[in-house]
Amino acid sequence: MKYAHLADLHLGSWRDPQMRDLSTKAFLSAMDSCIQQQVDFILFAGDLFNTSLPSFDTLKMVTKKLRELKDRKIPLYVIAGSHDFSPSGKTMIDVLEQARLLKNVCRGTVDPQTKQLRLSFTIDPKTGAKMTGMLGKKGQLDRSYYENLHLENLEKELGYKIFMFHTSVTELKPKHLDNIESQPVSFLPKGFQYYAGGHLHHPTTIEIPEYGTLTYPGALFPNNFAEIEKYSHGGYNLVTVHSEKREDASSLINQQQTVQWFPVIVAPHHKLILDCSHKSPDIVTFEILDFFKDKELANSIITLRLTGTLAGGKPTDINFREILSQLQGRGAYFIMKNTAQLNASEFAEIKIAPGEENLEDELIREHLQQNKLFDAETEFHVTKQLLLAMNTSKKEGETVTDFQARVESEVNKLLNLQMT
Repeated sequence: MKYAHLADLHLGSWRDPQMRDLSTKAFLSAMDSCIQQQVDFILFAGDLFNTSLPSFDTLKMVTKKLRELKDRKIPLYVIAGSHDFSPSGKTMIDVLEQARLLKNVCRGTVDPQTKQLRLSFTIDPKTGAKMTGMLGKKGQLDRSYYENLHLENLEKELGYKIFMFHTSVTELKPKHLDNIESQPVSFLPKGFQYYAGGHLHHPTTIEIPEYGTLTYPGALFPNNFAEIEKYSHGGYNLVTVHSEKREDASSLINQQQTVQWFPVIVAPHHKLILDCSHKSPDIVTFEILDFFKDKELANSIITLRLTGTLAGGKPTDINFREILSQLQGRGAYFIMKNTAQLNASEFAEIKIAPGEENLEDELIREHLQQNKLFDAETEFHVTKQLLLAMNTSKKEGETVTDFQARVESEVNKLLNLQMT
């Protein structure tokens, strides 16, 4: 038996059309790769789409490829992820299932007496693999489903079993995602041969006693600047199972399972993380161009992350126009930059001696007159009043829009008053 495990493509998540095209290309390439690998079936563990109502072009492309899978008799088993749902609980996954292009394995009933959720199994007709799983919800709202999950029937079931989930499991979190909410592996039923995860965009595979193989394949294509910078591309898991059956075919023996991660590379990636401290904008421009001068840039994605405090001038003084012109002239497909941690020298480092009282006033006075809009004393009082005006919270029953309008109105009144 051979099958593929994919997750978290988020089709439609990129605003830029060029990056959306690459995301689409990743989906098509992954499906073609699965076909070439002659898989028996494919798992998709949530967030095929980034929204419950994908664009017409996206939906047309997906349905065409899923039709090809169906014609080749390669079933697609899925669960809905946190992004697949609309606020009313609707999902395009239901539409595709009605068209018989995929099978949602998250199905079951709620016991009217115990209020427990009893999941049922979907059995792959060719391999006999038994699949079930839990849908994903934003903000860990799926936690209650796991807390009320009836485990006994799932754990007693015989055969090769796959549990699909779309949530953060604590034991699978990488260090750089330590701060995100998660739930323990003990929420999952024991005794499954494979746990097909989605939601965390970091490829991870671990073995846990009494559970088996738990894994995230990571995003099929990176979803933002940071993911492009860290991972360069996405991928999927290819699972191969060798097993022998007993004479009565009631159970499996001598079972061996291998999990391989296959990269899906639709564009090469080059990255530069540059500390610009004590450098002028002209030097930064030169160093960026010099870094890429010997690299093959044809059809590549380039990420630039600039940090530190410039020796003079502002970040906007860096000649990004020239940088883009030269890199695109050499065939770069898409160029992204991040200057969130790049500072101008005019804004000095804040230094407050430890133990000083009234730190807020000291902090304000430390940096007065960097802009000459008011005299120093007026600027001090305006800043204090602005902080007071913005130190408010949303009132009970107040919408987010009304809250924002109220704060903006108070700030505008204050600034207009001070300017007159």
